[in-house]
Amino acid sequence: MFKAIYQSFDETSNPAQGPARLAALRAKLNEMGLDGFLVPRSDEHQNEYVAKSSERLAWLTGFTGSAGLCVVLSDRAAIFVDGRYTLQVREQVDVKSFTPQHLINEPPEAWVEANLKKGARLGFDPWLHTAGMVKRFEQAAKAAGAELVAVSHNPIDAIWQDRPAPPIAAVHLHAKRHAGETADKKIAALQKALGKADALVVSDPHSVAWAFNMRGGDVGHTPLPLSFALIRKEGRPSLYLDGRKLSNSVRAHLADSADVADPSLLLKDLAALGKAKKTVQFDAATAPALLSQTLEEAGGKAEIGADPSALMKARKNRHELAGTRAAHLRDAAAYARFLAWFAEEAPKGKQTEISAAEALETFRRDGGKLKDVSFPSISGAGPNAAIPHYRVSRTSNRKIGKGIFLIDSGAQYEDGTTDITRTLVVGKPTAEMRDRFTRVLKGHIAIATSVFPKGTSGAQIDAFARQALWQAGLDFDHGTGHGVGSYLSVHEGPQRIAKTGTTPLEPGMILSNEPGYYKAGAWGIRIENLIVVEKREIKGAEREMYGFETISFSPIERALVDVKLLTAEERAWLNAYHAEVKKRVAPLVDPATRKWLTAATKPL
Repeated sequence: MFKAIYQSFDETSNPAQGPARLAALRAKLNEMGLDGFLVPRSDEHQNEYVAKSSERLAWLTGFTGSAGLCVVLSDRAAIFVDGRYTLQVREQVDVKSFTPQHLINEPPEAWVEANLKKGARLGFDPWLHTAGMVKRFEQAAKAAGAELVAVSHNPIDAIWQDRPAPPIAAVHLHAKRHAGETADKKIAALQKALGKADALVVSDPHSVAWAFNMRGGDVGHTPLPLSFALIRKEGRPSLYLDGRKLSNSVRAHLADSADVADPSLLLKDLAALGKAKKTVQFDAATAPALLSQTLEEAGGKAEIGADPSALMKARKNRHELAGTRAAHLRDAAAYARFLAWFAEEAPKGKQTEISAAEALETFRRDGGKLKDVSFPSISGAGPNAAIPHYRVSRTSNRKIGKGIFLIDSGAQYEDGTTDITRTLVVGKPTAEMRDRFTRVLKGHIAIATSVFPKGTSGAQIDAFARQALWQAGLDFDHGTGHGVGSYLSVHEGPQRIAKTGTTPLEPGMILSNEPGYYKAGAWGIRIENLIVVEKREIKGAEREMYGFETISFSPIERALVDVKLLTAEERAWLNAYHAEVKKRVAPLVDPATRKWLTAATKPL
C-alpha cells in the first residue's frame, strides 16, 4: 500500500570492507611518496548532501553520516565525528582499523600534531578542503616537524574501481513566480555588495542556484545543480557547470545573464584575474583552497570571508514566502492524513519505523506535487527516538509499540521546503513523559511568541527554548533552530537559533523551532514547526521590533501535555494554534481525517 521512492532504508555500509580498502589506500600513498592522507566527508562545495561519486569517506570506512573526517597514516587511522554520530560510527566502521574520535573534544588537527612523525608528508585534496581547514592542518603538520602536501589527483579515486560517475542531472529553471526576482536583479545586487573587490567566486551551489534562478538534481534531497559562478564587478558573470546538464532552451536562458562555461575553465579564469592583479572574494565556508591558491600564485589578492549571497538568499521575498506558505498548507494536509492513519493503525502493533516513514512519504506523494523528501525521515520508536539524528535502516527497524514515537521529516515542493517533527504516543504515557514533553512544549511556545529588537541574533534567544528544561536540571545538546531555504536546502545558513547563531535575525528569514529532550536508551521528544521572522508593530515602541510567524500547521500531541505545567498564556497559545490548524487544514482533507483532526485540536 505504502512505498518510499525518495529515501532508502537499506544498510549500505559494511565494516568488513574497511581493512582491505585501508590497505589499498596505504599502498597507493606509498607509491605517491606520502605518509598519510586526509579523507573528509565533503565535496568541492562542502555540501551537506553529496553525490555518490563524492562519498569517499563512506567508501573507505563505511561511515555514512553527514559530517566526518578520516586521517590515514602509515601505521594508524582515526575517524572523527561529532556527538550526533558517536553511536553510529562504531556500528558502521571496523574500529580496529579506524579509531573513532570526537571531532570537538579532540580536533583532528591536534591528533595530527600528536601522531604525525617528524619528516612525514601528509597529503590532502585541495578541492575538498577550505583555505581555513588547510591552514589549521599546515600548522599541525609544522608543529609535528612534518609537511602538508596538496595532491593533484585524489588517491581514493584511483583505487575506487566501481566509483560512480559524477552526476549530470538536468538543470531546470526556477520560475519567477516562485523566485520573485530575476537573475539579473540578483546579480546586480551581488555586484553592488563587492565593495573594493573586483570579483566574487560563488562556490556554494545553493547560492548559485538562487542567483541564477535554476534548480537541478545532482545530490539527494536538495535540488542542486553542482556549479560555481564568478561575479565580476564589471562585465558579465561566468557560470561554470557541465554542459550536459543543459537543454538548448535552458542554456539559452542562462546565457542571457551569464557566460556559460565548462567547470574546467574556472582555474584558468582565476589565474587570469591573478595576473591582472585583481582582488577576488571567496566564501570561507565553502570555497576550495585550490581556488584562492590559484589566484594568489598568479599574483592576485584573495579576500576570504562571508559570501554576501548567503544573507540575500536567507531573506525571502514576498513571492518566496507566499510559495512556502502554500507548500506548508499542502504538506499539512498530507501530514494530517498520516497522523489520522497512525492514530488508527499504531495501536494494533503491526507498524514499524519504516512502515511509518513509507506511509508519510506516500501521503505526501498523493498530493501530486512532491519533488523529493527534504531529508531522510527520522522515524524513531522507543530508544531510537532518543537519538536526535537517528536514521532507520532495515537492520535497526523497530516495531512501534506502546510508548513514544518520534518522526522528523520534510518535503521538497517547487514552491517551498518543509520540515516538521511530531512526538506521538501509543497507549498511556508516563508522568515523566508528560512532564518532559510539556517542558519542551513550553520552550517551543517561548520561541514562537518571542518579541525582540532589530539586531538580535539567534544566540540571544536560544535560551528561551531551554528555560523550562533548565529549571528541572535538563537540557538538549543541539541548536533550537536552523535556517530553511526556498525549494533549496532544508538546512540553510547563516541564520540559526543556537548558541553559535551570531547572525542577526531579519524579516523574511525562515527557521525551525525545535527544542527537544532525550532520555538515552528509553525515548526522546522533539516538537518542530517552521517560523518566519516578521516585523512587529508595538504601540509606543522606541525600537524596531521583530517576532515570528508560525507556518507549520499540525496538531501537537494532546495526550502528552500536562496542563498543570502550562501558564494561562501558554495554554491559550496552544488552543489558538490548534484552532488555526483546524481552520486551515480541515477543508483540505477527507471526512475521516477531518473527524480525527477535530478531536486532535480540541481545546485543553
